[in-house]
Order: sequence, then structure tokens, then C-alpha cells
Amino acid sequence: MAPARAKGVPLTSAELTRTQWAFAFALVTSLFFTWGFAYGLLDVLNAHFQHIFGINKTQSTLLQLAYFGAYLVFAPVAGAFMRKKGYKAGIHLGLTLYSLGAVFFWPSAKFGKYGGFVGCTFVIGCGLASLEVAANSYIAVLGSQKYAAARLNFSQGFQGVASFTGPLIASRWFFLGENATKLATVQWVYLAVAGLGLVLNVLFYFCHLPEIEEETVVLDTDTESFWRQYRCIFGFVAQTAYCGAQVGVASLAVNFMTEQGVGINSSRASQLFSFCQMTFTFGRFVSVLVLNFVDPAFLLSVYAIACSAFSIAIAFAPGNAGIGCLFALFFFESICYPCIFTLGTKNLGVHTKQGSGLIVMGVGGGAWYPPAQASVADRISTRRSYLVPFSGYAAMAIYAIGMVIDQTRKDGFRFRNVDEKDSLNQEHENSTSEGSIEKAGGSSR
Repeated sequence: MAPARAKGVPLTSAELTRTQWAFAFALVTSLFFTWGFAYGLLDVLNAHFQHIFGINKTQSTLLQLAYFGAYLVFAPVAGAFMRKKGYKAGIHLGLTLYSLGAVFFWPSAKFGKYGGFVGCTFVIGCGLASLEVAANSYIAVLGSQKYAAARLNFSQGFQGVASFTGPLIASRWFFLGENATKLATVQWVYLAVAGLGLVLNVLFYFCHLPEIEEETVVLDTDTESFWRQYRCIFGFVAQTAYCGAQVGVASLAVNFMTEQGVGINSSRASQLFSFCQMTFTFGRFVSVLVLNFVDPAFLLSVYAIACSAFSIAIAFAPGNAGIGCLFALFFFESICYPCIFTLGTKNLGVHTKQGSGLIVMGVGGGAWYPPAQASVADRISTRRSYLVPFSGYAAMAIYAIGMVIDQTRKDGFRFRNVDEKDSLNQEHENSTSEGSIEKAGGSSR
């Protein structure tokens, strides 16, 4: 029988029973649906608000600026909060802010104030930043590092399910008939979103969620400065670049499809956008199987190069060919966020929550890429604006290839996914043995 632990002392995933593990995994995975739904609605609101408020593409991306700017501001705060209060307290904070932001969409719609929508979106973004820091890091440490990327891709898959639900609702209720020029439907949808956040908050209050810490598998990162964790620092840069590119691509997807000259209206474009999100989600669930066998850094390199290529293709391919390239881009985006997160937070020990906050802060890249891309769309064309995300995908590819090179330098090139725990522990034992031999040799002299 395992020895009793003092109250409040975190567990490692190996100390959980199978039932405890499954319950914690399912409960935290449910959170991914919440921000997926909010994000799915955000992109189609861009096109809707352009019609309602008579604003251009650049002005409409203030929603993205508020939503993702909140991550840039609040993710480090959420990480610091959870280091003191734990994962569960962070989840409660996130769900509370999420519900508050959603419920204030009602007066914003009632009085027709675009600034109100932007402010509410910022509050929702702060809530979701807290949830992402908690949920992503919790799933990552809830088991072996070998399968961390696969676990996170599976959980993030439910974010994808929610993200195409939003555009489907929009295509049916936002853009058809009288709703195309009104905000009444937006009121009811976001009131339901607030209710979802409230229900989840109550469920988490009454449910036991064990506090988890990462198992130590390296030479002792706990004694090293956080700012020496270069894999995490550069992971933040890669996540910032990738998220900016991803958000830019999605924010103008509806505009892009309506301007391809193939007879697609806003309602049909919103529906096609939901199909893009389905393709993204399909890619995530497929990658769960692939990542059980293929090294995450290697697979991320391949997908990052594909994203770079298809972003260029979208900018130059006409008509349906461009739309096909957009679908392909969504597929190859599928593994990027979870793989960057798990590569950047791997083996951080006591720095895990701080590192998670930094990587999630990278979502803030979505605040400045959409305005930059929309500015190109307004001045040149929406098609050509898809050259802007290329820079983000290229930066991600450099990070992924750098991780492969670093692994190759240490252990040789590998295609297959391996459990690093044994090799790292062996490295630790070897270094300890060498140190002992040198010490013994020194005393004999």
C-alpha cells in the first residue's frame, strides 16, 4: 500500500487509480469544448458585424485583438495564480470570467454598441486564458510524457468539435433572413454560452479534482532558473507565430470564400468554414493515433512545412482551387498547437505551471496577425493577404526543425516516438557515476 500523503501535497499521475485518472481526464477535457465554441463563433461574427455596423475588415478584427490580446495580458497572471492556488482554483476563475463576458453580450446587442462587444470579448478571453493554462498543463502532466502530445491532441479535438458547431449555428441563425441585419440572435446564443459556463463552474465545485505535479525525469530542473528553459522560451515564440497565423487564416476565411468568384454567399461561406473546422478536427483525432508511433517534433516539422506551402498556394490559387488549399491548410494546422505546447513544457518540473502560462500567452499572437492580414486584404485583396500567415508558419517550422536537430545531436535521429524517461534517468545515473569516480580519484590523489 502506498504511504499516506499529507493533505494538499500534489500527486503524480502514476499515483492515481484508473478511475481517478479517467474521471480527471474527462472532466478537464470538457473545458476544451467551451473555448472551442467561443472561438468558432468569433470568426463568423467578424463578417456579421461588418454588415451590421458598416465597418471594414480591419475594424472587424478588433474582436480578435480583444480576444487574443487578453491571452497576452492574462495568461501570465493565470499561471502565477495557479502556482499558488492550484489547477482547480484556476478553472473556477476562468469559468467565472467566461460567463461574465458572455452575459454582457446581451446589453451590447440590445444597445447596438460594437465597443461593448469588443470589451466583452476581452473578458471572455481572460477567462479562456485561465482555462487554457489549467487544462493544457493538467492534461500534459496527467500521464507519461511519451503520450503527452497524443493526449492533448485528443482533448483538443473536442475544441475542434465545438469550433465547427459555432459556424454551423451562425450559418443558420446569423446570416439568413431578418437575422442578417439584426443582433437579437447573438443575444440568445451568448446567454446560452454564459449558462454553459455557469453549469461547468458548479460541476467543478462539487467534483474532486486531484492536484497533479509532473514526475521528475531530468537532472533536476527545479534548481535551474526558469529562464534557462530554452525549449520553453522558444516554444513561446513558435506558439505566438503559429497562433497569429492560424487566427489570421480563420478570421478572413468567410470573406475569402465569398470573394473567390464561384457564387458563394455569406451563409454558404459560413457553412463551408464549419466544414474547414471539421477537417481540422478530423486531423486532430487522426493525429492521436499517429503520435503514438511518430516523434512529435518530427511530425510537427512535416506539418509546419505543409502549412507554409499551402498558405502560399491559397494566395495564388484561383476559385475552387484556393478553397481546396484552405481545407488542406486547416488539416495540417491540427497538431500544431498541442505539439508546440507539449514540446515547450516537457520536463519543466516545478516550472510546469509557469511554463504553461508562457506558452498559452503565445496565443496572444492572434491579436496582431488578423489586423495585419486584414489591412493587406483591404488594400490589395483577401487572397494575397494569405501571404501574411506564411511568416508565422515558417517560424513554427524553424522551431520544430530545431527540436529535431537538438534531439538528433543528443540521441541520434529518430522517427518513432520513444519514452524519454528511461534514457534521461540513465543519463542521470551515468553522470552521477562519473561524478563519483572523479571524486574517488581526486581523494586518492
